[in-house]
Amino acid sequence: MKAKVGSASIAVERGDITDREVDALVNPANTALTMTTGVAAAIKRKGGVIIEEEAMRQGPVEVGEALLTPGGNLQATHVIHAVVMGPDLKTDAEVIARATRAVLAVADKHRLTSIALPALGTGLGHVAPGAAADAMMEAVAAHLKGGKTALKRVVFVLYLDDAYRAFTDTLKRVGGIQ
Repeated sequence: MKAKVGSASIAVERGDITDREVDALVNPANTALTMTTGVAAAIKRKGGVIIEEEAMRQGPVEVGEALLTPGGNLQATHVIHAVVMGPDLKTDAEVIARATRAVLAVADKHRLTSIALPALGTGLGHVAPGAAADAMMEAVAAHLKGGKTALKRVVFVLYLDDAYRAFTDTLKRVGGIQ
């Protein structure tokens, strides 16, 4: 499913985020920037330990912030590490929205035109997919409607059925269907 927002498109797709050909993949990170479970581990497995090493070299990072590393062996050129939880492994929709805005700021700073995001906070963070979808989609839509961005394509890549349904429903509400 896809929607046009401003001069960009937002899409919701099923699959493996590590296969996407975009300027940057988004990694749901912790403050220490270790990549040991979930999407982070998949990114490290396919892209190489260099991604984690570079992220940790730049860290630690506060919850709600983001940083950029090379994409290693991924098809994506970069990885943006969105810090959605601290050592307590807790997060919420407000933190997810703040981290999503930080991702968008990093993308703009580096003039990226395409990014792929997972459902931040829905794994170890235990945030309901609907709450994550609302927080992330609203942040992205507001950013794209602002018009001052190089981003042309934002893809939410979901692995699980419940997350895919939640993001699809939110896109229908926030951006309309194309």
